[in-house]
Amino acid sequence: MAIEKFNILTSTCVPLPAENVDTDQIIPARFLKATSREGFGENLFRDWRYDKDNTPRKEFVLNSPEYSGKILVAGRNFGSGSSREHAAWAIFDYGFRVVVSSFFADIFKNNAMNNGLLPVQVSANFLKNIFNEIEKDSQAQLEIHLEKQEIRLLSTGEREKFEINAYKKLCFLNGYDDIDFLLSKKEKIIAFEQQRGG
Repeated sequence: MAIEKFNILTSTCVPLPAENVDTDQIIPARFLKATSREGFGENLFRDWRYDKDNTPRKEFVLNSPEYSGKILVAGRNFGSGSSREHAAWAIFDYGFRVVVSSFFADIFKNNAMNNGLLPVQVSANFLKNIFNEIEKDSQAQLEIHLEKQEIRLLSTGEREKFEINAYKKLCFLNGYDDIDFLLSKKEKIIAFEQQRGG
Protein backbone atom coordinates (compact mmCIF):
# COMPACT_ATOMS: atom_id res chain seq x y z
CA MET A 1 0.00 0.00 0.00
CA ALA A 2 1.49 3.29 -1.09
CA ILE A 3 1.14 5.94 1.61
CA GLU A 4 0.20 9.59 1.22
CA LYS A 5 3.11 11.97 0.73
CA PHE A 6 3.73 13.96 3.88
CA ASN A 7 5.90 16.97 4.54
CA ILE A 8 4.04 19.81 6.28
CA LEU A 9 0.69 19.48 8.04
CA THR A 10 -1.08 22.36 9.78
CA SER A 11 -4.25 21.37 11.58
CA THR A 12 -6.50 21.78 14.57
CA CYS A 13 -6.33 18.92 17.07
CA VAL A 14 -8.45 16.42 18.93
CA PRO A 15 -7.27 16.17 22.58
CA LEU A 16 -7.28 12.80 24.34
CA PRO A 17 -5.27 13.37 27.55
CA ALA A 18 -5.84 9.85 28.93
CA GLU A 19 -2.59 7.98 29.64
CA ASN A 20 -1.80 4.31 28.94
CA VAL A 21 -4.36 4.02 26.14
CA ASP A 22 -3.98 0.48 24.83
CA THR A 23 -4.82 -1.02 21.45
CA ASP A 24 -7.96 -2.74 22.78
CA GLN A 25 -9.33 0.67 23.73
CA ILE A 26 -8.33 2.07 20.35
CA ILE A 27 -10.09 -0.75 18.45
CA PRO A 28 -11.84 -3.45 20.52
CA ALA A 29 -11.02 -7.06 19.64
CA ARG A 30 -14.54 -7.87 18.41
CA PHE A 31 -13.98 -5.59 15.39
CA LEU A 32 -10.84 -7.31 14.13
CA LYS A 33 -12.50 -9.74 11.72
CA ALA A 34 -11.90 -7.74 8.53
CA THR A 35 -8.54 -8.00 6.78
CA SER A 36 -8.67 -4.84 4.65
CA ARG A 37 -7.74 -1.49 6.19
CA GLU A 38 -10.99 0.27 5.34
CA GLY A 39 -13.94 0.75 7.67
CA PHE A 40 -12.12 0.55 10.99
CA GLY A 41 -12.49 4.28 11.66
CA GLU A 42 -16.18 3.94 12.52
CA ASN A 43 -15.21 1.75 15.49
CA LEU A 44 -12.26 3.84 16.70
CA PHE A 45 -12.54 4.08 20.52
CA ARG A 46 -15.90 2.32 20.12
CA ASP A 47 -16.48 1.55 23.80
CA TRP A 48 -15.62 5.11 24.80
CA ARG A 49 -17.67 6.72 22.01
CA TYR A 50 -20.90 4.77 22.41
CA ASP A 51 -23.12 3.29 25.09
CA LYS A 52 -24.17 -0.35 24.78
CA ASP A 53 -27.30 0.73 22.89
CA ASN A 54 -25.06 2.58 20.36
CA THR A 55 -26.00 6.02 21.67
CA PRO A 56 -23.06 8.41 21.24
CA ARG A 57 -21.60 9.56 24.56
CA LYS A 58 -21.70 13.34 24.49
CA GLU A 59 -18.78 13.66 26.91
CA PHE A 60 -16.34 11.78 24.66
CA VAL A 61 -14.13 14.06 22.59
CA LEU A 62 -14.75 12.40 19.21
CA ASN A 63 -18.46 13.13 19.64
CA SER A 64 -17.88 16.80 20.39
CA PRO A 65 -18.48 19.28 17.54
CA GLU A 66 -15.95 21.54 19.26
CA TYR A 67 -12.94 19.46 18.24
CA SER A 68 -11.78 18.30 14.81
CA GLY A 69 -8.64 18.01 12.75
CA LYS A 70 -6.05 15.59 11.44
CA ILE A 71 -3.94 15.51 14.61
CA LEU A 72 -4.76 13.39 17.65
CA VAL A 73 -3.01 14.65 20.80
CA ALA A 74 -2.80 11.79 23.30
CA GLY A 75 -1.53 11.23 26.81
CA ARG A 76 1.66 9.37 27.71
CA ASN A 77 2.20 5.72 26.71
CA PHE A 78 -0.19 5.63 23.76
CA GLY A 79 -0.72 2.35 21.89
CA SER A 80 0.38 -0.08 24.59
CA GLY A 81 -1.01 -3.62 24.85
CA SER A 82 -1.34 -6.11 22.03
CA SER A 83 0.46 -5.66 18.74
CA ARG A 84 -2.66 -5.38 16.54
CA GLU A 85 -1.98 -3.34 13.42
CA HIS A 86 -5.71 -2.59 13.26
CA ALA A 87 -5.20 0.17 15.87
CA ALA A 88 -3.17 2.20 13.36
CA TRP A 89 -5.67 1.34 10.61
CA ALA A 90 -8.57 2.65 12.72
CA ILE A 91 -6.86 5.94 13.59
CA PHE A 92 -5.84 6.53 9.97
CA ASP A 93 -9.24 5.50 8.57
CA TYR A 94 -10.96 7.93 10.94
CA GLY A 95 -8.97 10.74 9.29
CA PHE A 96 -6.03 11.37 11.57
CA ARG A 97 -2.59 11.69 9.94
CA VAL A 98 -0.53 12.46 13.07
CA VAL A 99 -0.62 11.29 16.68
CA VAL A 100 1.28 13.40 19.21
CA SER A 101 2.26 11.94 22.59
CA SER A 102 5.13 12.06 25.07
CA PHE A 103 5.66 8.29 24.70
CA PHE A 104 4.51 5.56 22.29
CA ALA A 105 4.61 1.80 22.62
CA ASP A 106 7.26 0.61 20.13
CA ILE A 107 5.05 -1.84 18.24
CA PHE A 108 2.29 0.74 17.81
CA LYS A 109 4.84 3.31 16.64
CA ASN A 110 6.15 0.95 13.94
CA ASN A 111 2.66 -0.11 12.88
CA ALA A 112 1.65 3.54 12.59
CA MET A 113 4.60 4.46 10.38
CA ASN A 114 4.02 1.40 8.18
CA ASN A 115 0.48 2.62 7.54
CA GLY A 116 1.02 6.32 6.83
CA LEU A 117 0.26 7.56 10.35
CA LEU A 118 3.04 9.76 11.77
CA PRO A 119 3.76 9.36 15.50
CA VAL A 120 5.36 12.53 16.88
CA GLN A 121 6.95 12.10 20.29
CA VAL A 122 7.41 15.29 22.31
CA SER A 123 8.58 16.15 25.80
CA ALA A 124 6.09 15.90 28.67
CA ASN A 125 6.25 19.67 29.13
CA PHE A 126 5.55 20.42 25.47
CA LEU A 127 2.62 17.97 25.51
CA LYS A 128 1.21 19.71 28.58
CA ASN A 129 1.47 23.08 26.80
CA ILE A 130 -0.39 21.70 23.79
CA PHE A 131 -3.24 20.46 25.98
CA ASN A 132 -3.35 23.82 27.77
CA GLU A 133 -3.62 25.75 24.51
CA ILE A 134 -6.36 23.46 23.16
CA GLU A 135 -8.26 23.90 26.43
CA LYS A 136 -8.07 27.68 25.99
CA ASP A 137 -9.03 27.52 22.31
CA SER A 138 -10.43 24.42 20.62
CA GLN A 139 -9.22 25.83 17.28
CA ALA A 140 -5.56 25.98 18.36
CA GLN A 141 -3.36 24.58 15.62
CA LEU A 142 -0.17 22.57 15.38
CA GLU A 143 2.24 22.56 12.47
CA ILE A 144 4.16 19.36 11.81
CA HIS A 145 7.19 19.91 9.55
CA LEU A 146 8.60 16.51 8.68
CA GLU A 147 11.58 17.71 6.65
CA LYS A 148 12.77 19.82 9.61
CA GLN A 149 11.49 17.20 12.13
CA GLU A 150 9.83 20.00 14.01
CA ILE A 151 6.44 20.49 15.70
CA ARG A 152 5.19 24.02 16.33
CA LEU A 153 2.32 25.29 18.47
CA LEU A 154 1.05 28.18 16.35
CA SER A 155 -0.70 30.09 19.14
CA THR A 156 2.52 30.53 21.14
CA GLY A 157 5.23 29.95 18.55
CA GLU A 158 6.75 27.28 20.80
CA ARG A 159 8.49 24.55 18.83
CA GLU A 160 10.30 21.31 19.47
CA LYS A 161 12.29 18.82 17.41
CA PHE A 162 11.18 15.19 17.13
CA GLU A 163 12.99 12.03 16.11
CA ILE A 164 12.09 9.72 13.23
CA ASN A 165 13.88 6.82 11.60
CA ALA A 166 15.66 8.16 8.48
CA TYR A 167 14.25 5.41 6.25
CA LYS A 168 10.69 6.01 7.43
CA LYS A 169 11.13 9.75 6.97
CA LEU A 170 12.18 9.16 3.36
CA CYS A 171 9.13 6.95 2.82
CA PHE A 172 6.73 9.57 4.22
CA LEU A 173 8.27 12.41 2.19
CA ASN A 174 7.97 10.40 -1.04
CA GLY A 175 4.76 8.49 -0.35
CA TYR A 176 6.58 5.14 -0.41
CA ASP A 177 5.69 1.87 1.24
CA ASP A 178 8.49 -0.73 1.47
CA ILE A 179 7.81 -2.06 -2.05
CA ASP A 180 7.70 1.43 -3.56
CA PHE A 181 11.06 2.14 -1.94
CA LEU A 182 12.60 -0.96 -3.52
CA LEU A 183 11.11 -0.05 -6.91
CA SER A 184 12.66 3.43 -6.60
CA LYS A 185 16.04 1.68 -6.42
CA LYS A 186 15.33 -0.63 -9.37
CA GLU A 187 17.88 0.91 -11.75
CA LYS A 188 20.61 0.86 -9.10
CA ILE A 189 19.80 -2.77 -8.27
CA ILE A 190 19.95 -3.75 -11.95
CA ALA A 191 23.26 -1.89 -12.41
CA PHE A 192 24.70 -3.61 -9.33
CA GLU A 193 23.62 -7.02 -10.61
CA GLN A 194 25.15 -6.28 -14.03
CA GLN A 195 28.43 -5.27 -12.40
CA ARG A 196 28.50 -8.59 -10.59
CA GLY A 197 27.80 -10.39 -13.82
CA GLY A 198 24.28 -11.35 -12.74
